Amino acid sequence: MNIQDVKNVTVAGGGTQGSQIASQIAYKGFHVTVWVRSEASIERAKPRFASIYGQYIDTLEAMKTDPKAYCRGLADKSDLTPEEVDQLLEQAKERLHDIQFETDFDKAFGNADVVVECINENKAEKEAFYSELAKHLPERTLLLTDSSTMLPSMFMDATGRPEKFLTLHFANQIWRNNLTELMKTDKTSQESFELADQFARAIGMLPMRLNKEQPGYILNTLLIPWLKAAMGLYANGVSDPETIDMTWQLATGADPTQTPFRKMDKIGLALCRNIMGMDPSAKDPNSTLGKSVALLDKYIAEGKTGIAVGEGFYKYTSYDK
Repeated sequence: MNIQDVKNVTVAGGGTQGSQIASQIAYKGFHVTVWVRSEASIERAKPRFASIYGQYIDTLEAMKTDPKAYCRGLADKSDLTPEEVDQLLEQAKERLHDIQFETDFDKAFGNADVVVECINENKAEKEAFYSELAKHLPERTLLLTDSSTMLPSMFMDATGRPEKFLTLHFANQIWRNNLTELMKTDKTSQESFELADQFARAIGMLPMRLNKEQPGYILNTLLIPWLKAAMGLYANGVSDPETIDMTWQLATGADPTQTPFRKMDKIGLALCRNIMGMDPSAKDPNSTLGKSVALLDKYIAEGKTGIAVGEGFYKYTSYDK
């Protein structure tokens, strides 16, 4: 299958990442179906999609007058005329409203050219999902996982198509941070690897190719220790998020939005908590990581889960999102 043959894409999961990925794929002109487990899941997903739609529209409107608002995933160049931005606005309004929701496996996956799996980071759930999915996919379908913590080789046999299965891992706010990490197993065919690369480019992403499996991929191998260190300083009472962020900003020259606590707000505190909680030392409530996870749990319980809801460690306006 060539990239020109890819028309129908199904995203499995409508959570934080699934809603972003589905919206971006639809924005770039593919027919998108989102599979979720129940009608109740559809209702829970709809506000996330509405929030992302608003962010696309607000950002594109801002791009008419503010060069700093430019997002690489939304446009191929930064020097757009207002008329060109208006065309993109119409594209967003039309295409993001065409996303379909399904709970039935055959209807969701029976005609999919590409599937992107974004369900919970739970090994047993993923294995059960892949085993069922294998009964419904056409032979041609390329199967991708956005798993941020698990290696594709853990699931390749359960998929029933290991040669057509690999990781396509997205960053957060993918319309701004438009990179994906492509990681194959030793059973992934080169044809599938190249098609995944082409698909990533077709949806406005820049694919970073990994030559071998690596826990944490490239991005998280670099990112997670940095975030753990920042949380440790806060959890141990050394300093507060604002002071820690300011220290990083002034010492490194980093953009104010690229400091550790603002980065965690963008990623989402629930995902940060899940990743940090996977470390065995987090089970000790007296360890630095155990205290960090407990602190993240407190924010999450208060509904302060990050920029997507308007508040995490900081408060945000709709434009900030």
